[in-house]
Formats: sequence, structure tokens, C-alpha cells
Amino acid sequence: MHRCPALITAACASGQGKTTVTAALARLHARQGRRVRVFKCGPDYLDPYWHQLASGAPVQQLDLWMTGAEDCAARLYAAAGDADLLLIEGVMGLFDGADSVADLAARFGVPVLAVVDAWAMGGTLGAIAHGLKTFRPGLPWAGVLANRVAGAHHAQLLKDGLRDGADWLGALPRLAGEGGGPLLPERHLGLVAAHELPDAIARLDAAADALAATPLGQMDARALERFAVDFAPQPEAAVPPLLAGRTVAVARDAAFAFIYPANLRTLTALGARLAFFSPLAGERLPDCDALWLPGGYPELHAERLADNRGLQQDLHAHAAAGKPIWAECGGMMALAETIDLPDGRRLPLWGLLPGRVTQQQRLAGLGPQQLTLPQGVLRGHTFHYSRFDSPAPVATRTARRGQAVTPDAGEAVYRQGSLRASYFHAWFASSPAATASLFL
Repeated sequence: MHRCPALITAACASGQGKTTVTAALARLHARQGRRVRVFKCGPDYLDPYWHQLASGAPVQQLDLWMTGAEDCAARLYAAAGDADLLLIEGVMGLFDGADSVADLAARFGVPVLAVVDAWAMGGTLGAIAHGLKTFRPGLPWAGVLANRVAGAHHAQLLKDGLRDGADWLGALPRLAGEGGGPLLPERHLGLVAAHELPDAIARLDAAADALAATPLGQMDARALERFAVDFAPQPEAAVPPLLAGRTVAVARDAAFAFIYPANLRTLTALGARLAFFSPLAGERLPDCDALWLPGGYPELHAERLADNRGLQQDLHAHAAAGKPIWAECGGMMALAETIDLPDGRRLPLWGLLPGRVTQQQRLAGLGPQQLTLPQGVLRGHTFHYSRFDSPAPVATRTARRGQAVTPDAGEAVYRQGSLRASYFHAWFASSPAATASLFL
């Protein structure tokens, strides 16, 4: 058994400040010399960049469906044995969706830290905190942190509205970045990644400094023991070396940044040697047996990608030789013939898949998905603002979690020779055998 203080930051809805608070907590305690390990609930590629920068350690996903309860238990146990504090950022609202953040908190006994945007609120904070605390009997509870508070008087009004004063963990002011914009800025797929902002660490320090003035931020190692949780050991499932002796090339840069570290670990556990390369840096395709093009932001870098003519030739030669390609979301987009951008421009892409990508302002796909292959079922998700119109053959489709494949629900999986591509993002560990089949 490993015992370690742990908190889940949750809220009544998205947009309350969970990411900022989680990153601030991680930065504050890492600065004080504590070993902090951060997890993110649900599928998310962007928030973890901030948490990794704040904590100085890799960030992992927890999802009772996508990654599985046993996987969650194993990751928490391992982290608790190597950390002084575990932080878990929730997703959406505390009770939203099947296998909610509340389900995760209850299953592992992790106390819930409720973050509430109180900018336009007074005593109603008490009702929200009471509801979150008592809606599910027995839910582990830490307290409430008010976010975007106008000042000391506002904070007192909020605190006075609580039924139980012990729930009060403090108030954060409205935090802004340079020029008065959001401290953690966003674009169409979520937060701007931390490594894209030269002052990212200064932004985290500002959040940590503000948190240090709250009762929560003033807790030392002894005070944090009130949030200590016992995590039980879990057996690890063996992964067969189905990719032994094979080299898998992986595109990795700002255009192809949506890579779960766990997916890389699964490929390695399967026996693959990984060869990373950067299309944006003008690099050619490494010598390899198979290729993975992950998701990311090809729409932001379309001109530079198209300018890498050498790589384009390599990709065509790779496909012509019958070598496997698995392209996810942005990786698939980069393989299209052209992309139409919101500003009216039409730009060429690599042209391995016939068809046109259209980038749009509204969301085109969102939610958990599963892909059934002969070797097993891969769990994962979809999240994109573009559509792909292609005459390429559709080999199959993904389905919503626990449902059968239907023509109008889920994402197309295109199959053209040795190339497979889809908007679907796969969690490789959910079926190592099915994952291996994508690269064989």
C-alpha cells in the first residue's frame, strides 16, 4: 500500500478554472521541493503541457472507461510511491457523464477540491458548494476554492455564504496574462500549449503566488496529510512483443503534438523501436517499417508542411511499398490533397489521401469512441473542428462507447492500401493487439 496526499480539482461546469488551480498547486509545491505528480481526467492533450511544466514531471491520463479502472489504479499506486502530492484535474462538471469525476473520486477515495468561478456571485456559492458536497452521499470532500474574486470584501461575502466554514479553502483573484488577456490563453482545440509561450513559467509563478495567499496554498506537508489516501498495488498485464524488431516512425512537433505518453509506452512494450522526426523542421522520414502520424495542428502549419517536398516524396514511397501508416485526426488531415481555411485560403497538403479538408468555426466531432478491429477493441475519442470530404474507401467506422457501429455515429476509418486514417484518437493500451495490427 502506498499512502500519499491527493486531491481532485473539480467544478460544477467547464470553464471554472480547474486547469489554472491544478497547475498553480503543482507549481507552488514543486517550488517548495515536493515531488508532485499530476493526472488529467479524460482525453486531453493540451492541459497536461501546463501541468508538466508546473510539476516538472510527466502527466498521465485517468479515465474509468478509456484507460480502464485497473489502469487508473496501477498508475495512481505507482505515482503515490514516488510522490509527496498527487493532483488530478477533473473534466467538465463533477457529476457529468458516465464514469464521472465523482465516480473516480469515490472509487479511489480522493478528496474533491471544488473550484467555482465566483466573479458574479455572492452567497450563492454556499448553495453550490453544499450541492457538490452532499449530492452524492459519502463523496470524499476537501473544500471549495473561489476563483476570480474581486477583493477581500467579496471573498468574505463568499465565505459567509458557506454552511460549513471548514469548507473554505480560499479565494483567487482574477489572473491575467500580458496585456490583460487570459492567464492561460485558448484557441479552437483548447489551451495554447505551454511550450508555445515564452513566458509560460512566469504565468505559472503568478498563479502559484496568488494561491500561496490562500488557506489551501499555505498548507505544508503536515497539513496536507488531511488529504492522504491509501492506494493499493495492482498487477500489471503482460504485453506480447508483437512489434519486436520493427521500427515505427512517429511525427512529433507543433503540428503533430497530440501524443499520449502512454501510447508511446505501449508501442515500446510491444517491442517497437521508435524513431521521432519533425516535419516542420524539414526532416525526412526515418528508415522505418511503419509510420504513425498523430493529431495536432496541421491547419496552423499547412504551408510549412507542404514545403517539405522531400518528406512528401518519402511518404508516397512508404505507402507505395505497402508499409503501414496510421494517421489520427490532424495526421489524417495532413495527408489530404488540400485544406480550406476559415480566411478563404485553399492550401495544398501531402496528397496521399484524395479529398479536401475544410476547417470550420464550429465543433464537428466530440466524445468517447471505440474502434472494433479483428484483433480487439480500441477505446479513444474524437475532437475536431474540421471535416474531411474524401472518396477514399471507408473500411469501417468507430462507434460511441458501448454501442454498435452505425452509418451516422462515429468516425470513418479510411483504408487505402497500407494506409489507415481517421479522426479517431486511439488509446493504445486499451488493446495492445489491435494497436499492433495498425503497424503490421
